Amino acid sequence: MSSPPENLAAAPSRPQEEAAGGQMTFFEHLVELRKRIINSLIAIALGSIVGWIVAPHFVEFITLPMQRALNQHHLDPQLIYTNPTGYLSLLITLAIYLGIVIASPIVLYQIWLFVAPALYRHEKSAVTGFLFSTVFLFLAGIAFGYFIMLPHVLDFLIGFQGPVKPLISINEYFELILMVLLGLGLIFEMPILIFFLSVFGIVTPKFLVQNSKYAILLITIAAAVLTPTPDALTMLIFMAPMIGLYFVGVAVSWVVVRRRERRLLAEAKGQ
Repeated sequence: MSSPPENLAAAPSRPQEEAAGGQMTFFEHLVELRKRIINSLIAIALGSIVGWIVAPHFVEFITLPMQRALNQHHLDPQLIYTNPTGYLSLLITLAIYLGIVIASPIVLYQIWLFVAPALYRHEKSAVTGFLFSTVFLFLAGIAFGYFIMLPHVLDFLIGFQGPVKPLISINEYFELILMVLLGLGLIFEMPILIFFLSVFGIVTPKFLVQNSKYAILLITIAAAVLTPTPDALTMLIFMAPMIGLYFVGVAVSWVVVRRRERRLLAEAKGQ
């Protein structure tokens, strides 16, 4: 007679692990989404204020690769702007981008708070690793672009002088490095993308390994298209981290699948 009460007592343990998000109404989801968006916009606005303060110093920092490339080719390293509002618009744009980068941990945390009610307890515990990994990989991509990619790209481009000399506009230069740095920052998020695909069961480490040759082919095509110069060295520099990050993603997928299998096995034994 004692076994049924014991089973009944053990039964609620799984519902306690169930996601609470399903208990929210559609209107409550909208209210929660509105709250998270407002908090994110406030964080970006405050970050942009800080960005505006440091923007003039940051301009000096981002122009260094171009000035070095010009000096190497014995050219005037002075960059220019071609309209009265050119430098001011650059500072405003730079302040906004810096604000987004500064506020990115808070924005990511707001995204996590929005989706957390739909997750299990063991999945919620991954918030610290998620935030740290996302910000770290994005900044690592920017650092790779600034210190390694840009010098090769700019040296190649400035080398094509012909009968004319370059007169570099700071606004056009900023558009170029923005494309390179943000593009590499997003590309370095590949392990995070593979992590989510693995969490939702869309890919597995076996699938990723079996299709690695096709992935490398796609990476080669992407490098050929996205690299702003046609030389092979720059394309290889662009490809190397992408291929490395792909296999980091394979390892991440293996960890995700391994943990899921252990959890399912423990639940099966508990039943």
